Amino acid sequence: MDTNAFPVCLFLLCLNVFPSSPAMNSCLERCECHHPQSAMCANRGLRAVPQPAAEAPDDTLALNLGGNFITNISDHDFTRYSNLTRLNLQYNQVGRVHPKAFEKLTRLEELYLGHNLLTAVPAGTLQPLKKLTVLYGNNNAIKKISPDLFSDLHNLVKLRLDGNLLEVLQDSVFQSLTSLHFLHLEHNKVQHIHRNAFSKLTSLRYLNLAHNKQSGLPNILTFSHLRALTTLLLSENEIQYIGSHVFQNLQKLLKLSLSNNRISQMDSGALKGLLSLRELLIDGNDLAEIPAGLLDPLKRVEELDFSSNRISHVDPLAFSKLKHLKVLKLKNNLLRSLSGGTFALNNVLLDLDLQGNNWTCDCRLDELKRWMAAVQSQGKLLAVFVQCRYPATLRGKYLDYVNSSQLQSLGSPRHLCRSGVGPEESRGGGVVLRGGLDGAMVGEWRGGRESRLNKTEIGENRRQWRRDGVMRTREEEEERGIQGRGFEMTENSSGKKPNRDSKRGKLKSPSTVDPGLFTSVPPGGTFDLLRSGRHEIADPCVFNHHVIFNVSVAHVTSSTVTVLWSTKDHHQQTTGTSQEVHFRIMFDRFGTADRFPRYVYTQGAARSVTLRELSAGVTYMVCVEGVVGGSVCRVAPRDHCAGLVTLSEGVNLGATATPDLQLVTLATLAGNALLLLVIGGVWLGRLLRRRLQRRKSAVHVRHMYSTRRPFRPGVATASVSADFTTYQSSRAARLSPIEEGDLMEFPFLDSCHRGSDMQRFSD
Repeated sequence: MDTNAFPVCLFLLCLNVFPSSPAMNSCLERCECHHPQSAMCANRGLRAVPQPAAEAPDDTLALNLGGNFITNISDHDFTRYSNLTRLNLQYNQVGRVHPKAFEKLTRLEELYLGHNLLTAVPAGTLQPLKKLTVLYGNNNAIKKISPDLFSDLHNLVKLRLDGNLLEVLQDSVFQSLTSLHFLHLEHNKVQHIHRNAFSKLTSLRYLNLAHNKQSGLPNILTFSHLRALTTLLLSENEIQYIGSHVFQNLQKLLKLSLSNNRISQMDSGALKGLLSLRELLIDGNDLAEIPAGLLDPLKRVEELDFSSNRISHVDPLAFSKLKHLKVLKLKNNLLRSLSGGTFALNNVLLDLDLQGNNWTCDCRLDELKRWMAAVQSQGKLLAVFVQCRYPATLRGKYLDYVNSSQLQSLGSPRHLCRSGVGPEESRGGGVVLRGGLDGAMVGEWRGGRESRLNKTEIGENRRQWRRDGVMRTREEEEERGIQGRGFEMTENSSGKKPNRDSKRGKLKSPSTVDPGLFTSVPPGGTFDLLRSGRHEIADPCVFNHHVIFNVSVAHVTSSTVTVLWSTKDHHQQTTGTSQEVHFRIMFDRFGTADRFPRYVYTQGAARSVTLRELSAGVTYMVCVEGVVGGSVCRVAPRDHCAGLVTLSEGVNLGATATPDLQLVTLATLAGNALLLLVIGGVWLGRLLRRRLQRRKSAVHVRHMYSTRRPFRPGVATASVSADFTTYQSSRAARLSPIEEGDLMEFPFLDSCHRGSDMQRFSD
């Protein structure tokens, strides 16, 4: 046998024993087969289902025909795809499906018929698909479904029929879908749901009936069999009324959405049975009140949304049983007042939205204001926006910035208002003293505005003036020794300053008054009680200026930061009320649209506080100010602020890993100084080296061709004539022999210079 023919025979034998893989040659025309058993035929302009070659094996498992122009599915289109497990026909123009189109697809698990033109699916079309788990029929024009359509689909887990024209859900229409977990029926026209429509869906977990035409849910049997349901969406319907026990058996329900309906009434037992509910959305309805007891069955609820209703009254006990409530939204309603005790038992409440209401800032909101301050003092970062609409003098202001003394009753019954002392704001005013009818001084604390006193005839010893809410007679103030301290004296009607002897209840003359007793009111009207070496501070603005210093931040992470500050020794002046001193920390974030300062109050002698639940990668400004006797300064404490930037998400440096900024700064400065020293040394060395080289070169040339040396024709002729023959040959014959002046102007190339630079040498 010829040895050269052996390799050829071996190759032919290999072709017979190991034929080429059929998957390499069996891909459908105009399709792609990246996987041997998957055909990608999407967006190919196909108008019919492509057919495999006659000799190709039937091994395709996934066929994607989405985005084509197929209009009809015949009974023989899939006869050669008996092994298919996934078929995608979405985004075509399919208007008709033959009842026997899927007869051979007994192994099919996923069928996608969404976004076509189907108006109906013939009964029995899906019956051969006993292994089907996912069925998409969404965004078609199907008007009616019957129990026969889903017969034998016992393994179906997800069914999408949203975006169709369904109007009625018949009795036991889903009776064969015993394993169904997800059912989408949103964006239809469902007006009526038979009480047994969902009776067999005992495994259903997700039901979406949003964007339909339902007008009510009166029947208690509609959802009674959905014991495994965790999400029920009924938003964007026309529901007006919810009766009792409608959700009685939904004990595993976690989310219930009733948003954007027309609900104006709910029975007291409408929410009974929702023992596990975490989220209730009932915004965008017509509710007028939240009565007591309505929400009591929601033992585990964490989020409530009553936004955009017509709520004008909330019972103080409406949320008393909701121990796990974290988020409550009441924005865009008709609330005018709200009791602070409404949220007293909601200890884990983190987010309270009260914006967009008709808040009347009078004494009825004083309790709410104190509750807000108390919650913030406990370290809860609670953002509460209560913007006054009435009265006109407070319109646009937030309740946090309104002095409690300004929350006056505007025609409301006195029994609705309760007295209470909250953090007052020092409004930068002073005590304005005016002359009475007989020259006596009458004063009143005002917020920077001139006091208007009625001129009534009262006895001299009974003339009173008010300061910090404490009323005393003039003689009592003189006996306490504080008359005139921190006040500015004004002239009486006669143009003279009144004088009276203190022992007899009369003013002293200016010549006999102790000059250390009176101090003028500084700009802004604050009290300066720092006198005689004693730190007696009753005004919070003065307290901030003289006591607080050295505000700094430490231990910055992505969500927390520690604020530290120091204080000087001080003594609080008491004027009949307790002048307890503590601090509050204001923090605000910059660079974002939603800016609003939040406050955290400290207790006792604490000189540090840790802010929590901050946002990562955000710039914050933190400021420290004092609260003296329940009053705070209106002027922002600009001198006691510090800026910081929280770390990015996932970058948290613990306290032990936080670097010392001073050491880092010193190390950086030392490194820069050393680098400058090295650069300076290198530059100086190069400069000296260049000068030394130039000097050596100059001495060498001068030594060879100096004009001070006597010229010797013999030596010059022997040593120079050979090198400068060309130069000398251009001279006239009368200059020969060479003279001394000929060498003085001769140029030489300096070896220390680059390029064509020339240098002349002479005396």
